[in-house]
Amino acid sequence: MTLTQLRSFIAIVDCGHNVTLAAQRLHATQSGVSKQLAQLETALGMALFVRRARALTGLTEAGTQVLAHARRLLAEAANIQALSDNLRREHHGVLRIATTHTQARHALPLALQALKRAWPEVAVHVAPGADDDSLRLLAEGQADLAILSGTGAPPPDVIAIPLYRWRRRVLVPRHHPLATPGAPLTLDRLAGLPLVSYASSRAASSSLQRAFAAAGQTAQVGVTARDGDLIRTYVRAGLGVGILAEMALDDDPDLVAPPVAPDLLPPCTTWLLLRRDHVLRDFGFALLRVLAPQHATTDLRRHLDHEQPLPDFVPDWAEWRVAIQASAARGASPGRQVA
Repeated sequence: MTLTQLRSFIAIVDCGHNVTLAAQRLHATQSGVSKQLAQLETALGMALFVRRARALTGLTEAGTQVLAHARRLLAEAANIQALSDNLRREHHGVLRIATTHTQARHALPLALQALKRAWPEVAVHVAPGADDDSLRLLAEGQADLAILSGTGAPPPDVIAIPLYRWRRRVLVPRHHPLATPGAPLTLDRLAGLPLVSYASSRAASSSLQRAFAAAGQTAQVGVTARDGDLIRTYVRAGLGVGILAEMALDDDPDLVAPPVAPDLLPPCTTWLLLRRDHVLRDFGFALLRVLAPQHATTDLRRHLDHEQPLPDFVPDWAEWRVAIQASAARGASPGRQVA
């Protein structure tokens, strides 16, 4: 039994039991991956997959149990390599970030610029997608960190560092009735209007739907998108009233963001999430320090090493934006302290 065999086994599982897709993920041939699986099953003396003709249709009971151990073993092997690279002061590697389109577009650019200046040999891969996709990539070890937002607490099985808080804003065409100056908008005024918002807004569990329901109203989400630029485009086209993250508001002569009631929708917190069993490379920690300028380097280290609580202060988007500009200007070198 080898790590290569276990890696092939896990890739097949994660690719929906599709050997061809697993080979593509591993940059290997289909025959090579099939051979690795056959050798693993021979070494263990049992079948790991249920087969129908030549197709893999699911895991056997034994395969399910082996999978859990295989994931832990490969994670520890990766940790040993990461620890070795850190101790040897290696300056090359790959940093994989799972996040949403909004965070990738508005929160990451300055920090990644600072990282690339200090760590030019590090390749950064950003995978924008839905929250569930990002959490899955983090859990499967296909992402080193995830940056996600929500109105509640972060998932309990990860290390979570709060970055900043933000609110949602309403966006309408300049000649829309809601663009007329007046009292701050409430949910009552938005009820019954077609809304344009993020893809997650359709789910009954979304904070948008729950906020309307708590007010005895219904959110009429007619058009959704995963990107604030698209939401603005659809609002400009007259498809509905936009509800989007405040950081996605850009100067646009055709659109207006009217004032809203402070309690219109609950505020969201953006979190940086790490696996508890994952050794972070030094360049990953350097990026963390830039993204969390409100925390001292020593506090971040203690939080990662021992999960000691961080100070309660979480800046709002505007405060964080100013702080990260200064943080990015200071750079992302390994030893620099962040005040």
